Amino acid sequence: MAKCIMVQGTMSGAGKSLLVTGLCRAFLRRGLRVAPFKSQNMALNSYITKDGLEIGRAQAAQAEAAGVEPDVRMNPILLKPSSDTGSQLIVNGEVRGDYRAADYFKLKKTLIPDILAAYRSLAAENDVIVIEGAGSPAEINLREGDIVNMGLAQLVDAPVLLAGDIDRGGVFAQLYGTVALLAPEEKARLIGTVINKFRGDVSLLQPGLTQLEALTGVPVLGVIPWLDVDIDDEDSLSRRLTRREGGRPVDIAVIRLPRISNFTDFSPLEEHPALGVRYVGAVKDLGRPDLVILPGTKSTMADLAWMRQNGLEAAVRRLAASGVPVLGVCGGYQMLGQTLDDPDGVEGGGSMAGMGLLPCATVFAGSKTRTRVTTAVEDGPFAGAKLDGYEIHMGRTRPLTDDAVPFARLSDGRAEGTVAGQVFGTYLHGLFDTGELTAALARWLLSRKGLDPAAVSKPVDRNTYRQQQYDRLAEALEQHLDLTAIWRAMEERCHG
Repeated sequence: MAKCIMVQGTMSGAGKSLLVTGLCRAFLRRGLRVAPFKSQNMALNSYITKDGLEIGRAQAAQAEAAGVEPDVRMNPILLKPSSDTGSQLIVNGEVRGDYRAADYFKLKKTLIPDILAAYRSLAAENDVIVIEGAGSPAEINLREGDIVNMGLAQLVDAPVLLAGDIDRGGVFAQLYGTVALLAPEEKARLIGTVINKFRGDVSLLQPGLTQLEALTGVPVLGVIPWLDVDIDDEDSLSRRLTRREGGRPVDIAVIRLPRISNFTDFSPLEEHPALGVRYVGAVKDLGRPDLVILPGTKSTMADLAWMRQNGLEAAVRRLAASGVPVLGVCGGYQMLGQTLDDPDGVEGGGSMAGMGLLPCATVFAGSKTRTRVTTAVEDGPFAGAKLDGYEIHMGRTRPLTDDAVPFARLSDGRAEGTVAGQVFGTYLHGLFDTGELTAALARWLLSRKGLDPAAVSKPVDRNTYRQQQYDRLAEALEQHLDLTAIWRAMEERCHG
């Protein structure tokens, strides 16, 4: 049975996902078989495995860092928020239903067999399991029935690292307060604390580290510097969503929808030396970009209503009418059509007009499409660009004219997506990951501005780039984290 280590945090955004990713790569570099595990994830960034099952995008990235294929067992429970008080529940990669928070709280203990079956199956096949917690273990109102922090640590007998975020300030209070709120048996699982995202001279921290150890009785096992690594983010706390890119010849504006999902689709664009990507949530910030992107969303109709109310819909329509290209992905594609109908109440029911920029219409249905796709762009300036993406959506979109131009064509001959002039719509997430569409898009947008694409340095191959980022992260942890102490604790305390 595999050894294990669990990373918990003082809050959401403390850097748990990044630490787990780095530990997966660090253990892989030592020749070990490694797998990530997160019993319950709440995120709108998701991924479709090769067998058509849905998991959190962070676990897919962690699997990639571990050198293994993403597997639904790595994230058996996924919650995709659909409102402030409700989420879609996905168990073992398949939709179980929509639940209000209070109802899910009553239900979640019944999911323990699914969690343990997934974990034990992974543990039987690997040398190490690196487990990620969620939020904070000190949410004392949620302690009863916990299945993702100390409750899970107890179920699998895992030693725990506790990470705090110094970049937000108050890291000593974060760590001390969290430890103080743990029950004695929970505190006994702590093997060390980690201070994450540090900038400056670490020697100036030493008096605080010494006092923190004395107050908590737990050693500080590392001070991790602020790392400028480019690895897919998990949720809406991502720094990339506040990006105001400048200094690159091409300006791409992604509409920051309230329920934006799978914004990691655009990471390859951000890596290209010619493409400046920024996220826009207000008309005053939109300007006249070279491309507007409407991203995926968990609630297409609600987010289109938001755009309609704040003027962004009208602004995007004006830009499209003036010749600015528009790309819609998944929910963004649905918005671009003529109508949105929800007869089964998937998004609350009713009908509404779309943006009217594509000759297609969407009807929402209770069944979710989950599939991986290998194809190529069918028409237009990107024709022939190969794509390796995936679909995750609840609606069906059909063309309204017999001569509608598809964005791509699937292996069975079916049309995928819709194109009308310089407006493009597709359901395919991950459409830029192969790099071919990114390169074609950059060439086209540069040429439209009268710039020579050959004069712009070419980006590193996407896979090479990602592997470099994982290695950089692992090297930083190897330098700044006491991996010897962590491994010793794993040998002594983790029995699977």
